[in-house]
Amino acid sequence: MAALNSFAEELVNKGLSNFELQDKRFTLLKKNEILFIANSAKKVREKKVMQEMLFIANKFFDLYSEDILLNWDNDVSVFVNFEREIEDSLEVTIKKFQDAFW
Repeated sequence: MAALNSFAEELVNKGLSNFELQDKRFTLLKKNEILFIANSAKKVREKKVMQEMLFIANKFFDLYSEDILLNWDNDVSVFVNFEREIEDSLEVTIKKFQDAFW
């Protein structure tokens, strides 16, 4: 995980916002020193992925105060509820894609 984080940080610092491996695109967003990484099919518009990432990032910062983040001790269990927060968002997005492509 540390290697992936270092690689993603380097890409973001060089100004790259995505990279592709086989049939997947990985999109990177750094906001408030937090790195968000999403994967999607190459056929999904990058703009749509970035819009969803911004929505998720904003939701993350709405739920977790600056104080929580500054005092975070690397225990990811603090964020376990966030998965539930974005499940609905991701399911809605999947439904939108299904409606568009099927």
